[in-house]
Amino acid sequence: MNENRAIPPGYMTVGQAAKRLGVTVRTLQYYDKEGLLSPSAQSEGGRRLYTDKDVIRLHQILSLKHLGFSLKDIKDRLPSLDTPAQVANALAGQAADLREKIEALSTCLQEIELLREEVLQMQAVDFKKYADIIVNLQMKNEYYWLIKHFDSQTLDHIRSRFDKESSLAFIQDFTALQEQAVRYQKAGEPPAGEKGQVLAARFWKLITDFTGGDMSMLPKLMEFANAKGADEEWKEKQKMADAFFGPALDAYFASQGINPFQEAGL
Repeated sequence: MNENRAIPPGYMTVGQAAKRLGVTVRTLQYYDKEGLLSPSAQSEGGRRLYTDKDVIRLHQILSLKHLGFSLKDIKDRLPSLDTPAQVANALAGQAADLREKIEALSTCLQEIELLREEVLQMQAVDFKKYADIIVNLQMKNEYYWLIKHFDSQTLDHIRSRFDKESSLAFIQDFTALQEQAVRYQKAGEPPAGEKGQVLAARFWKLITDFTGGDMSMLPKLMEFANAKGADEEWKEKQKMADAFFGPALDAYFASQGINPFQEAGL
């Protein structure tokens, strides 16, 4: 009773403060030692006394710690809490950190679930393919699922020719050309016309850049273009793009006097 009377109104002991947010007394003592959270006052007997404002600051420290910040970072980030605007800004900062963390965790969860689906569809354990799928998921490559259809030789070729930056550039170029072919097909643009031939030339350059001029890779590329397990939307887009690229490339090869399929033994 005497100890309780010695505590001024609006203050709490270190034990009471620790209990409010479920931490240990030792944790509060450590935060005091590190300059993160010092008690607002001391009793006549030298006991550390905390206020509700200290509890708010403790909540900030614990939240930032859960978000992965080091104690040094937390110490640097802790703002003053002397006005409503400062409190509101501090809470807004915490909310932004939480949203960023939630978004990152949601992305990781999605990648794990998608990789699980790919693993179940593959016929054997192949950690190199798993790693390639993870990299492509992180690059936001919507065609990541095609990787499981590549053989080891083709994947080794891709790894040797492309890094992350060049892979992203290739994916963007491929997607743009495919979408343009779909638009031309829908609009009735003649594949042998000027626009069709410009697109065919760009598409063929992309293919030769991908293969490094090795025409023996064409059969493998044609195989995965018709890969099983593709979703219906991708199949439909691929079908429309192929319907334009087929005659467009035929006309382009004829005008250039080349027959890459003969070189590939097709």
